[in-house]
Amino acid sequence: MLGWFRALMPREDRFFELFDRHAAALVAGAEAMQGLLEGGERVPHWCRVIVQREQEADGIAREVLLAVRRSFITPFDRGDIKDLIQAMDDAIDQMQRTVKTVELYEVRSFDPMMREMGATALEAAKLVAEAVPLLNAIGTHAVRLGQLTEEVTRVEGRSDDLHDQGLKALYQAHGHGDPMRYMIGREIYESLEEVVDRFEDVANEINGIVLENV
Repeated sequence: MLGWFRALMPREDRFFELFDRHAAALVAGAEAMQGLLEGGERVPHWCRVIVQREQEADGIAREVLLAVRRSFITPFDRGDIKDLIQAMDDAIDQMQRTVKTVELYEVRSFDPMMREMGATALEAAKLVAEAVPLLNAIGTHAVRLGQLTEEVTRVEGRSDDLHDQGLKALYQAHGHGDPMRYMIGREIYESLEEVVDRFEDVANEINGIVLENV
């Protein structure tokens, strides 16, 4: 009965605009992180860009939560909306944590595996950005949404493998001779892995929404 009532009532569709804007900030943040991982003199520039994108995303997340409180009819469950935007925001928050590590230790060069992990984060961000607009018509796009979320999970698995390979190479290179460099590198690897993990959380939230609404 509730589903029938909700279908008849005009819904608040501004959520989809906000989700799209947040997803665009995620992609921009991941692109900047990839630039950062190229190293060199532009590292501080890319750090600033990521911080700016994180602040932009925070503002959008606040708009979503405000809209949840003010809207009479939402496109899907209020709790699901909150969980989705929180998962998306956690992804770019983790990018900013990576920036904090880079700035704290004044890192200017990065291992090849770190750059590959940055590429997986960008790939996951683009998959999320493709999936989010499809939530506007879940029934029509359920199959494609499933494909996209499965692909995010595969990307996360690849990122895990890169993390393990990178840590092993880092230890072999610096574990005994330069323990400080190993410690810093390990922290960056773990932070990058967390970024992609958070994108998998977003994919899981999307899957949950699809299951509840199809």
